[in-house]
Amino acid sequence: MALDLFSLKGRTALVTGGSRGIGKMIAAGFIEQGAKVYISSRKADACHATAAELGPNCIALPQDISTVEGVKALVAAYAQREASLDILVNNAGAAWGASFEDFPESGWDKVMDLNLKSPFFLTQQLHGALKAAASDARPAKVINIASIDGIALNPLETYSYHASKSALIYLTRRMAARLVRDRILVTAIAPGAFASEMNRAARDNADFIAKHIPIGRIGRDEDMAAAAVYLASRAGDYVVGATLPVDGGVALASLPFGAIAG
Repeated sequence: MALDLFSLKGRTALVTGGSRGIGKMIAAGFIEQGAKVYISSRKADACHATAAELGPNCIALPQDISTVEGVKALVAAYAQREASLDILVNNAGAAWGASFEDFPESGWDKVMDLNLKSPFFLTQQLHGALKAAASDARPAKVINIASIDGIALNPLETYSYHASKSALIYLTRRMAARLVRDRILVTAIAPGAFASEMNRAARDNADFIAKHIPIGRIGRDEDMAAAAVYLASRAGDYVVGATLPVDGGVALASLPFGAIAG
């Protein structure tokens, strides 16, 4: 058996929403395993600051990808620097909570556009770069960041978030069925409670949240990094269309733990 199953040496990755939270955890993990990582986020200052923090193998490409025009701009910026792409992580996302009676169209469209439409069109626009990197011996990878809210019901009234993450899991399967012929393997990760700006409950009340997680703690940076490295590396070369819950047991628990979803 090869001794470098988890190595990403010589590979290039693009992580959207990579300036903070789960995206930053994944970017750091990829860099640790030898990858060159481009990170994108809407806020340019945060994007450049994270790239400086993560070192010379991290390059900032700030861009708002909530529209197809923004997606194309990011792809053009990447193409100026690289001719191919080994790993795409579709992580940029948004959430919105409001009562059923008051849930606004703006909250629906913002979340669905960023969480569902952008992963599809970014993958579509990077299809050529991914194919250029892909081979039988070393497939290219697309990893969509879903949520356990796409698997287990969360009692919070986050209607568009639930819908977008459930749809992203099925979109992962649909894209995987098509792109595998190009030796591009599409998978997803469904995170649970990780400390982030989006999951402030886990960030600010970790001890309380941990009491409601079967494994007894919230996720650590290395938990997310390890899952992404597994799927991105040789170790995950026979995984196609699957969604990997990384949640400490929440999604499969019989108790009502969904409220802590990430």
